[in-house]
Amino acid sequence: MTTDSLPEPRSGLDRPFVAALEAEQRGWYELAEVVRRLTPDECVEPGYYDDPAWTVRDVVAHLGTWLAEAEVQFERMSAGTYDGHAVDIDALNAALLTAMHGQSWETAWVQANAARTRMIVEWCRLPAMTDEIDWWIAKAASDHYAEHLSRPSDELHVVRTDEFPRKFRNVLVKLGQ
Repeated sequence: MTTDSLPEPRSGLDRPFVAALEAEQRGWYELAEVVRRLTPDECVEPGYYDDPAWTVRDVVAHLGTWLAEAEVQFERMSAGTYDGHAVDIDALNAALLTAMHGQSWETAWVQANAARTRMIVEWCRLPAMTDEIDWWIAKAASDHYAEHLSRPSDELHVVRTDEFPRKFRNVLVKLGQ
């Protein structure tokens, strides 16, 4: 998706809405730049995370399923049936990962792109930014991309550099990560 093809936000929206869209786009393009430098085989090579043991495909599938979930929540907001974001994040993470288990790299990448597109369309239909929209964007998009691109070194997300795909490490180094 190019900058020219992003849906136009509804007229009269405040600047934070546009800024949030731009931040989402920058984060997605950074992710896309990294994965496009990898071969499909490198995207399914173990080592992106140690615990849980994820490949690049798993990370992309994880991001894509969260984008799809945000899209559903935005639809609910538009329809007036939204109940808030009181979700068990760990349980939802497990369910979303299970849903994508065994899918090919190509399927995970296409699903993530489709989910992102649908999420943006639904987001742009909402009349203004709210705390709930901010929460879903942070959880599913901008902040979430950054979380997985920065590879935090806490006990749940430790990169095993001895097994991590060398080319992926080199791409992140070139991008200043």
